[in-house]
Amino acid sequence: MATILLIIIYLAFISLGLPDSMLGAAWPVAYAQLGAPVSYAGFVSIGITIGTVVSSLVSVRVIRRFGTGGVTAACVLLTGSALLAISFTQSFVVLLLLAVPLGLGGGAIDAALNNYVALHYKASHMSFLHSFWGVGATISPLIMSQFLRQSGNWQGGYRFVSIIQLSLALIMFLTLPLWGKVPHAARDELIGEPIEIDNRTAIKKRGVIFAVLAFFFYCAGEAAVGLWAATYFVTVRAVAPSTAASWGSLFFFGIMGGRMISGLLAMRVKERVLINTGLSIAVFGALLLALPLPQIFSLTGLLLFGLGCAPVFPNLIHITPQRFGKNYSQAIIGLLMAAAYLGATLMPPLVGWVGQTFGFTWLPYYLLACLAGLYATIVICNKKTGFGVSKTESV
Repeated sequence: MATILLIIIYLAFISLGLPDSMLGAAWPVAYAQLGAPVSYAGFVSIGITIGTVVSSLVSVRVIRRFGTGGVTAACVLLTGSALLAISFTQSFVVLLLLAVPLGLGGGAIDAALNNYVALHYKASHMSFLHSFWGVGATISPLIMSQFLRQSGNWQGGYRFVSIIQLSLALIMFLTLPLWGKVPHAARDELIGEPIEIDNRTAIKKRGVIFAVLAFFFYCAGEAAVGLWAATYFVTVRAVAPSTAASWGSLFFFGIMGGRMISGLLAMRVKERVLINTGLSIAVFGALLLALPLPQIFSLTGLLLFGLGCAPVFPNLIHITPQRFGKNYSQAIIGLLMAAAYLGATLMPPLVGWVGQTFGFTWLPYYLLACLAGLYATIVICNKKTGFGVSKTESV
């Protein structure tokens, strides 16, 4: 039963990844059809993140009230419904409004399942879990690129992905009884118990603010690549929009493959080594994007940036209970998810505005700055918490 439940959790993370790369792949065509400036993708990203931040911050209470399984199933249904509605819109304002429920669903899934796997499974499973996010995030741009070749039909791409998402929601609801049959899941599904730690208490714990900032920097870089990579290739490298949409999937393919590899390595390699190695690879990838080299090097750079980012997020999540304690983990992971989505909200619009005003040539340098901030906050957090001091700890 535990193995079947883990498969269901993996499917839930595929559903989480599906919407995340849709906007960036569709936007080089969609913005003109919607009558919006190219930089307005950032406002849609803000709408999504408003939903995710709210759901992340209230997740600790909602999960205790309805259980991890129930929250996951309901949120997959919510995101699938939002994607379906987006596929019929002809208005930028409507798209902006629908971004909020899309984010509400994603934030709660993220917080609930990240904490659940961090508490009950090994680091390798956390990496595998996030690789399945990469599966969803890789598939959707490829689907979108096919529909863009059909007279720029970006709405058809959203509709197709919504059908996949709603099918996954049906699976989530049909398998809800599993959560009561697996011993550790049944304990977690005891709803109505008092919450031990709230967000206000969690943020005051030593080192938490730097963990929060680390997730802000990470997602500020990741979201910018996901949203603007296709536009970068169209405007800077003169690539056709349909081709750029498929090229954009290389970043998510790198994340997906990298997390599967790091999941295998996590059985023998410490989290600290995986994170530091990943950051080094990501720096090299960003440098390849920045240099005026042939297109093959830019594509390789995008792939390597995704490959380098791969082990960072899941390993930082997995060590949260070890850094701050199991009683704090659900509240702190909710805060980390909120910070991650704030980074994904606040920075891509700024990148879009600067790109529209001055061009997107500087995008790789922005990514290098995000990596520098990420590394600095990880180091400071480790010093504040004392994590990694003993021989049994990793980062």
